[in-house]
This record gives sequence, C-alpha cells and structure tokens, in this order.
Amino acid sequence: MDIEDKNIMLAIVIPYFKIKYFKHTLDSLLIQTDKKFVVYIGDDGSPENPEALLNQYEGRINYVYHRFKENMGQNSLVKHWERCLDLVDNENWVMILGDDDVLERNVVSEFYINSKEIQKHNVSVVRYSSIKINHFGDEISKVYHHKSIEEAKEILFTGKRNSLSEYIFNYPCLLKKGFRDFPLAWYSDVLAVLEISEFGNIFSINSAILKIRISKESISGSDFYYKCKEKSRLLFYSILIKKYQSHFSTEQQEELIKRLCKTYVNNKKVLFWYIKINSLFIMKFNFKAIYCFHKLISKSLL
Repeated sequence: MDIEDKNIMLAIVIPYFKIKYFKHTLDSLLIQTDKKFVVYIGDDGSPENPEALLNQYEGRINYVYHRFKENMGQNSLVKHWERCLDLVDNENWVMILGDDDVLERNVVSEFYINSKEIQKHNVSVVRYSSIKINHFGDEISKVYHHKSIEEAKEILFTGKRNSLSEYIFNYPCLLKKGFRDFPLAWYSDVLAVLEISEFGNIFSINSAILKIRISKESISGSDFYYKCKEKSRLLFYSILIKKYQSHFSTEQQEELIKRLCKTYVNNKKVLFWYIKINSLFIMKFNFKAIYCFHKLISKSLL
C-alpha cells in the first residue's frame, strides 16, 4: 500500500523498547481486516533491536521504522512519545500503541465504520473497549465497555481502568495540547484525554477491543515504580484542582481533593508536598479542604 494513500486517516505510533511481546503486537496489526493505516515505530535506542523481526513484515504491514540513538525513555517517556509522534506524516488521527498490547482484528475497520459518527459529534478523542491480558496473553479481566458518548471527566469517576493504547486522538489537537511530562508518564495519558477533549465528549467504540498487557515487564504491572507513580498522582490531582476545578461539580471537586490528600499521606508525608497542597488550598480559599487535609494527617499518625 502506498504510504501517500489519501484514504489513510489513521496512524498507529509504537514507542518501541522491548521485544518480548512485540511480535504479538505486530501480528495483531497484520490481521486487521482494514489495512488503511500506517505504523510508525520509534525505537528508543533499545538493546533489543527489532529490525530482524520487522523484516518478516516487510510488504505485509505498511510501516515506517526509525531507530533513535539516544535512549530518552529512561528520563522522560513523554519526550520519547513526542519524537515518535514527529514521525507521523499526513494522517489526521493517531493511536499510541504499547509494544506489548494487542488489537482485535476489527479495531481499524470499526474506526472507519464509525468515522461519520465521530465527525458528527465533533470529538477529538475516540476510545475503544478494552480488556487486560497477562504475559501469556490470557484474559484476566472483564471487558471494559463505555457509553457511546461520555464526558471526558467521567473517566475519573466511573471506576474503570485507562490505558493510552485504547485511545485515538485527533492529531492536530494532540499536537496543540501535548502531554504533561509526569514521571513514568503516569497519568500523562489521562490528563491528555481531558485537555485534548477540552473537557468535552469522548466517542466510544464498543464493537472492537484493545487487549492491554499487564506483566512484570510493564510499568502498570510492577510495584518497583511506586514512588514515581505517587509523585505523578500528586502532580495530576494538583493540576486538576489548580487549573480545572471549575469543570467539576462540587461533589467531584471534593472527591479530587480527597484523592490528593490521601496520596500525600500515602507518600510518606513529604514536606514539599505538605507546603504545596496547603498553598493550593489557600490560593483557592478552600479552608474546608485545609481542615480535612490536616484531619487526615492526624488520623494517619495515630
């Protein structure tokens, strides 16, 4: 397929680093019933060079491979995502797919089938149903379905999981808003959904499923990164309260404040964050939040 095909609307960007499950990802792209997509693979200077594997898909998958000399992901996953996104050519929609995640065979076709509805609702974020799989590829959760049209902020309160791979973003909107550079990019994807959609609606496709791999090799499946994840959580909720509080109901605001305070307590009560959270609440003239914050701290000391 000619990479200049004007009918291609979808880019699938893979920030590559680990080869262990990469063949499963590529195989899921190979069997897509609709071939109108281009795969852009950005190799983060990985010690596991995938070129021999990729050669097996030459002429079978429409892909562009670029190997970056510098391993940027060890310091900033977001910056690596950004340089991978720079590889995209003329496509207007982009999926950022993990190098261990798997698409059902109709993921691409359902995007095109729903393209008129996506356009009709004027959304900039599309979401698929998802399911968790383990290192064997076995399904280890229920399928997470969503409302066809849902306010972006609801992803925080429905109790459902989130993964970057299950989203497709309008590429110009993604470039405009970008990703916040949180440690491990933890919560960077969630905040991007909110900001790129401008706290508007998300269009969900429930007739196709993304399989999200949870393994010891993944950030999601490892407890090793606990402190970094907690720092990102603190940054995430601080930004929501400081910058976007008006988008939430009073009840939702209270829930966000509660989560921020709990994260602080769970994070070994770092002095910097004690000062930062108090300053945030003072700036918002939220004295009730200050009272609740100190009450929670007192309970944790008992």
